[in-house]
Amino acid sequence: MDSDPVPSSSPGFGTPAYPFRKNRPNALPTRTSVLPILLPPSTLRPVAFRTFTRKHNLTISSSALQTLATFVGKNCGSAWREEGLAERVLDEVAKAWKKAGGGVIVDEGKGASLKAILQALESNMSGGRVVSGKHATSDEVPSRTTSPGQGTRRSRADPPLYAAAGLEGEGPTETSDVPSHPRHWVKVIEAFDIPRLTYNADKKYFEVARSRPTLFPPSSHRTNLFRDRYNVIHQRLLRHESFQSPSGPSRILRQPSSSLAVTQGYKLTPIANLLGRNGTSHLILGLLSTSPTGDLTLSDLTGSISLDLRHARMVPEDGAWLAPGMFVLVDGIYEEEENVRGSTLGGNSGVGGAIGGVFVGVSICGPPCERRETSLGMNNQQSGREVSSSGGLGWIDFLGVGSERARGPRMRQIETNYLRDVAKSERRLRVVALGEVNLDNMRTLDALRKVFSVYHHLPSEERPSIFVLTGNFVQKAIINSSGQAGSIEYKEHFDALSLILSEFPSLLQHSTFIFVPGDNDPWPSAFSAGAASPVPRHSIPELFTTRVKRAFATANSQSDSSQSSGPPGEAIWTSNPSRLTLFGPVHDIAIFRDDISNRLRRNAVNLSHGADTAMAEDAHASPGEPTDHLEPHSQSPQTGTDSNPTPSTTLFARRLVKSILDQGTLSPFPLSLRPVLWDYVSSLQLYPLPTAIILADPEAAPFCITYEGCHVMNPGRLVPEGELSFVRWIEYDAVKNRGRIQQERL
Repeated sequence: MDSDPVPSSSPGFGTPAYPFRKNRPNALPTRTSVLPILLPPSTLRPVAFRTFTRKHNLTISSSALQTLATFVGKNCGSAWREEGLAERVLDEVAKAWKKAGGGVIVDEGKGASLKAILQALESNMSGGRVVSGKHATSDEVPSRTTSPGQGTRRSRADPPLYAAAGLEGEGPTETSDVPSHPRHWVKVIEAFDIPRLTYNADKKYFEVARSRPTLFPPSSHRTNLFRDRYNVIHQRLLRHESFQSPSGPSRILRQPSSSLAVTQGYKLTPIANLLGRNGTSHLILGLLSTSPTGDLTLSDLTGSISLDLRHARMVPEDGAWLAPGMFVLVDGIYEEEENVRGSTLGGNSGVGGAIGGVFVGVSICGPPCERRETSLGMNNQQSGREVSSSGGLGWIDFLGVGSERARGPRMRQIETNYLRDVAKSERRLRVVALGEVNLDNMRTLDALRKVFSVYHHLPSEERPSIFVLTGNFVQKAIINSSGQAGSIEYKEHFDALSLILSEFPSLLQHSTFIFVPGDNDPWPSAFSAGAASPVPRHSIPELFTTRVKRAFATANSQSDSSQSSGPPGEAIWTSNPSRLTLFGPVHDIAIFRDDISNRLRRNAVNLSHGADTAMAEDAHASPGEPTDHLEPHSQSPQTGTDSNPTPSTTLFARRLVKSILDQGTLSPFPLSLRPVLWDYVSSLQLYPLPTAIILADPEAAPFCITYEGCHVMNPGRLVPEGELSFVRWIEYDAVKNRGRIQQERL
């Protein structure tokens, strides 16, 4: 008692004056009781608007506001306004919502669980206040994103994956206990697992489709397919600097030189607004299609009109292919129906929403593309570390691996730790892409053995982390008969592949092999006989791949796990198309196997060049910059021979890449030319642009080209036709976002 400075209220009995001593280390704080109140949502709305909207750039729905009002009235009581308890609680909820990967709209089911956040927050509150030093863990506040790697599980001791370094005033989190090997963060996303997002033109935001996907959807889904494409391109176009109108009226500019400064932006005219404006010039964004009479038409959300392109000029000339099914910008003059003489155009007035008259095109081009950094709202285009608080779609999880705003900074910090080790051990993050791997061709088997031997003898830290093998895995569709010989023969081809893979156990132990099917592979070839089948297509059935999986299991059982820092090797059969992500949303690689170049050339509109009057090329680039940003990056192969593409090959690759990326989809064709599963069209979307695309087109020459920051690669054929002694493939450096064509002699 001599050491106790607290006086006693009764010296005879030794009763302390206070129930707890101040110097007691394990003393618990008194828990202040809160008298719950009934708080109307309308009363809490001003505080919620000030906290969520002004401070955190979030929008709160009415249902979420009701939930928060009930929570604040229960846990903060009558002192929610005077002592500022409600504002502090809402601030913690907003921070937890961002870290959990929620979207801009705070609502249950929008990327994070609001109920889980409130439940975790309630356990850390005392007397209406959040106890400092306690934060919700990754198990308490679940994020609705998927696991970071294929086949890997994160332990409870790992830090939350959504913890964003540098956000909300916090310092960089420690990542020493997080696996930095890139193959821990490799994920292959099938087309049928990609979130089904639709663009809401009123809210200017992407929403998750509520209907359940099916192979036999209602006919309204077919209309929504093109409506969503139009809305995405339209909002992308209006955010382009050439369509930003200053104060004063906007008009269409026709400048003789693109180097002149643009003082006024372009203005789009809906097709329905052409009525009564005979002889006036307009700029229209619409869907290029063919009418039942064989004439070209242009359609938007307001109507359609006949199109006369006999005097139109492409801008830029030979810059891209324009085919029916694509959205185009047409600058021209409207002529009413009674003024059109000697022509059958404009004769379907009122049929199917078509207006009378004809739109005489002067110039035509595709909509300008938008960089990935601009779409996601990044300020720093080089590193992508900073995300602006307004504009962009950085909060949207397009692939199910987390949004750029929620997980991007964290994943970049993990990648930085890996690159720091790269500088010490000379490791690189490489992806090898092989195209048209025909296993029924003996030359292809020899070529595969040659490619694998090149990397088999390299040190373990220099071997590629990923091998991408694209079909067709047979030259002709053999599973299209009533007998069973086709299936047996097809399985034997993969059995032969397993024998070759078994010769290189080091690759099977330290690399991920991804197989993407083609038109001749099962099961679509069973009813299409190798013709264009609907996309997306499922992966090759497990029935044919058992021997290959057994080869990987055997190699991993013989490896020394104590010397391996990465996960074991694996073989993944995925759909066509599919997505490959590295470090979450940091590296997004789209993979698509299709003969798209031949389809573009067969269906492209043949324009006759007329007078040199067209809309300024500034619609594709800012003043003083080139119209396209295509940069060839083909380098010499390891053999030392010069494999740089000829100028004609480069121009062909430029047209192909620009035609696809400007449309923002992998299938810019009408459904009659390229069937598409209506409910899975999100898997074909290229908005925002991925960091890289593996466009496996065997009919086009190999190339590596960068357009608006997106690196597009075509491995071509593994064994080129007519060149029996060469094998070609693509080696892609994910860190530098550059690929190069490799070539070896057989």
